[in-house]
Amino acid sequence: MRIGRLALAAAALLLLVTTASLPPGTPSGGPGRWDGSSADDAHTRPPVLRPPHEVPFGAFVGSWDSYIPQIQRLSAWLGDADIQVGHTYLAGNGWADVEGDNQVLGLWSQWRLADRSRTLVLGVPMLVPNEGGQPDSEVAALLARGNRGEFDQHFRRLARKLVAFGGADTVLTLGWEMNGTTYTSRCRPDPAAWKAYWRRIVTVMRAVPGQRFRFDFAPTRGLDAVPWTRCYPGDDVVDIIGMDAYDMPAGATFDDMVAEPYGLQDQVEFAARRGKPVSYPEWGLFRNGDDPEYVRRMIEWIRTHDTAYQTVTDYCPHGFWGCDRNPRSAEVFKRLMGGSKGAPGGAASPPAAGR
Repeated sequence: MRIGRLALAAAALLLLVTTASLPPGTPSGGPGRWDGSSADDAHTRPPVLRPPHEVPFGAFVGSWDSYIPQIQRLSAWLGDADIQVGHTYLAGNGWADVEGDNQVLGLWSQWRLADRSRTLVLGVPMLVPNEGGQPDSEVAALLARGNRGEFDQHFRRLARKLVAFGGADTVLTLGWEMNGTTYTSRCRPDPAAWKAYWRRIVTVMRAVPGQRFRFDFAPTRGLDAVPWTRCYPGDDVVDIIGMDAYDMPAGATFDDMVAEPYGLQDQVEFAARRGKPVSYPEWGLFRNGDDPEYVRRMIEWIRTHDTAYQTVTDYCPHGFWGCDRNPRSAEVFKRLMGGSKGAPGGAASPPAAGR
């Protein structure tokens, strides 16, 4: 299409005016996405696409010891696929939960140690009660107490147990979905205090001899209660930049989920600038019913980016094997993931002990 000189000049003037009106340091991709990088970063972002490749994968099939056999059943459904990632959560009703149940941690560690290519991903609440509907004022007060060191011993005990049981290389999704409103372990009431508290917890856990933990910063996709970039605690205390990515809101296309502020594209670019892999600790269906196109596009996205691991949330309404509401999506998932042998050697290597 030919464009006249006058139209080109007008377009250039509009671009100049629009860019000049942005706050200093805001990437030209749009206002509201600034994460502290300089404006020049918008023009020097590294490429994030990779040739399609296998990624270590798994599914959340339950939090307790009785669910571990479900992993083998899911594998059989997928044509004996090599499920390399086990994903579970610590309950957050009280601090004893955060310290970890000995039996449960021991059994999950046995599963992990049975195959060196396996990875255990463990959701760890930062505050309790984690789902108690605490008001923002109470969350802010708890964050202040955490930064005074009142809760250090609980995370130290968890770290020691994991090392003792053979889970020294566990991936920890500490304070997952911190940019939302569901959990007490959330960021919005005081982002500065939340970041400082994350840093404190990581420092306490890394001080335990023998540990090789990796810490996964895993917000929800998009703009939730607060931009997740405001919660990012620093490159030195984050190993993986994750994202919980469900098929929502209603009517959204996958391209919308890629392009939205704080969406999938922003995630992979944010991670690439820092030389870190991404992950998808939780993904699945939610607001658009049985949506095979979302499943196909999500798996394609995962396989063409620097993804450390991915785990589907496999219960209704989200999943494919453990939920009978999504037969078309289940068919696509099974076709694309069936017989998969995961990635050679499993997930990316953990940091050196004692880092």
